[in-house]
Amino acid sequence: MPAILLHLVSPIASCLLYAALGVHFWRTRWRADEKPGLPLAMRPWERLSILAAIVMQGAGLYWSLFGGGGMRFSFSLALSLMLWLAVLIYWLESFRSRMEGLQPMVLPLAATCSVLPAFFPQMHWIAYAEAWGFKFHFLAAMLAYSLFTLSALHAAFMSFVERKLHRGRFDSNLASLPPVLAMENLLFRMITVAFTLLTLTLASGLGFSEAIFGKAFVLDHKTLFAFMSWMIFAALLVGRHAYGWRGRIALRWTMTGFLVLLLAYVGSRFVSEVLLGRI
Repeated sequence: MPAILLHLVSPIASCLLYAALGVHFWRTRWRADEKPGLPLAMRPWERLSILAAIVMQGAGLYWSLFGGGGMRFSFSLALSLMLWLAVLIYWLESFRSRMEGLQPMVLPLAATCSVLPAFFPQMHWIAYAEAWGFKFHFLAAMLAYSLFTLSALHAAFMSFVERKLHRGRFDSNLASLPPVLAMENLLFRMITVAFTLLTLTLASGLGFSEAIFGKAFVLDHKTLFAFMSWMIFAALLVGRHAYGWRGRIALRWTMTGFLVLLLAYVGSRFVSEVLLGRI
């Protein structure tokens, strides 16, 4: 496929498919008027449609990242890659847990982020992308970002569900969701894995920084925000296991940690590339 098609058609096509699927899941899971209160399992064609969108977006991302003979990156590619991995993780998790009721929340955001590189094409080359240390660091970082993104979305939606339940309003759209305790267990499972990956990201980043710059620690805003986020999630996991934190306390810590982490790379690159015009 010509490069221009991968650069433009792939993100637009995946965006439209994600959006259409998001509307479909909203109408069939959150507005189940025909059979209120009865969950509707994910159908084979729905799984295949989500997989098709994942493959289309993945092809465009691969060309954007590696199509020029090296590796390019930007804040728009970071967000697009994060949500691509998030949808992929949700798609894989749907084979073992009920995720269909959560798709209307994830797919519209994936649709928005998948098309961002077409509107914000500013990219910078990564000269040391061939180093194995950087590849490990990059993979761990993207997986951590993706899982923390899912955790934040999960926490926001759990807060919405809990408010409805506390008000005694069990709407038909809640029938397609997993039980609240199952959602909470999934949330902390994702946070635990993401925290492990973030720990590996920071550790490998320190080692990689020493190999490239000759010093093991570079105290900049990206490093500072990353370590602040690590400490917030560490406190959350300690509070969970030692004091049984759950509900609103856990959700607030999750959202705070995610917002701080988002500032570490995506926020800094957005300011640099879009607001300041630096590549």
